[in-house]
Amino acid sequence: MSTTSPSPVSPSDGGGLPFKLVATDLDGTLLSSSETVSARTRAALATATAAGALHIIVTGRSATWARPVFDEIGYRGIAVCGQGAQVYDAGAHKLLTSLTLDRRVAALAIEKIEAEVGTLAIAANQDGLEGDVLAGPGYRLQIGSELPVVQVAANELLAAPISKLYIQHRELGDDALAEAARTVAGDLVGVVMAGAGVVELLPLGLSKATGLAVAARRLGVTAADTIAFGDMPNDVPMFGWARHGVAMANAHRELLAVADEVTLSNDEDGVAAVLERLFPAL
Repeated sequence: MSTTSPSPVSPSDGGGLPFKLVATDLDGTLLSSSETVSARTRAALATATAAGALHIIVTGRSATWARPVFDEIGYRGIAVCGQGAQVYDAGAHKLLTSLTLDRRVAALAIEKIEAEVGTLAIAANQDGLEGDVLAGPGYRLQIGSELPVVQVAANELLAAPISKLYIQHRELGDDALAEAARTVAGDLVGVVMAGAGVVELLPLGLSKATGLAVAARRLGVTAADTIAFGDMPNDVPMFGWARHGVAMANAHRELLAVADEVTLSNDEDGVAAVLERLFPAL
């Protein structure tokens, strides 16, 4: 896929920087298909931060699932995890904010969705830094490798506080399942498609944009200071919040439709290609 011509970018209101905040999704964006960050991308981020910009990772992964990646790439800043539910200090390994999904609401949403489409395979992300991801009967993790999942009976999924649910259907594709869930339960929960086999139910009103706004206030920057990179429909709210949204060439069509710019794929150092243009090495 060819890249689009970027919209003109003028410096933000201070320091002559084009952007003060670089917000990157993780899977499918910052990470390659082999779940690594290339030397080129690391160098481009280092150049941007040396120039005075801040880098923040904004991921659908919970802090528990994101921490191994943060450790591997040496990320020590604030991160937005769990689709915005958690603002996490990676250096201190400390949650700064954490939101939960009301379990009664979650149960009602599942009931309404199953009444519409039939039996779901469900997983639950428990709240907190030590919270497990519990997988009920039939649920198969399809994102990341070697992420810890605990197999449990269906009646154990909601036994403790949760941040979100994951749902799968044996016949419906991800887009169709997300649309069906949104139609019948969208007044109860937020519904996002975050990757292959990853349709999530969230606290109503929660998004990457709400979490990023909270983190940005802590960092002393604004939406007008921000460039955001992503690849999936769960990144749409973040693009709506940030001044400039860059979709990867491998992005879902919903995100491509609202992007200000399309860069190369995550396997072609698409994040680096844009940052090298905006923050040239001295």
